[in-house]
Amino acid sequence: MIKLTSKEVKKYLKWRTDEPIKHDTEMLANACNTAAIEFGHDNAKDFLKLVCFNDAIPSLHTHSYSFNTAAGRHIINRIKHYYYEQTEY
Repeated sequence: MIKLTSKEVKKYLKWRTDEPIKHDTEMLANACNTAAIEFGHDNAKDFLKLVCFNDAIPSLHTHSYSFNTAAGRHIINRIKHYYYEQTEY
């Protein structure tokens, strides 16, 4: 499995957009890595692309005709859950 690091998240987001990064990249990397394990997907970066840019993950059927499927919405919600779970101490 290809895991994400905070450094890779920063690098990818800076490459993909010129918007300032508002979220904690370490927590975002952890959330994507955890979701990748939960859904048995081999590349956590795909989850980063899904949650930040709404890019499809064809093998997980996240989109149909460019709209999120129920599976896609569920995955996005799980990533958000893992992200915000880390902020609640």
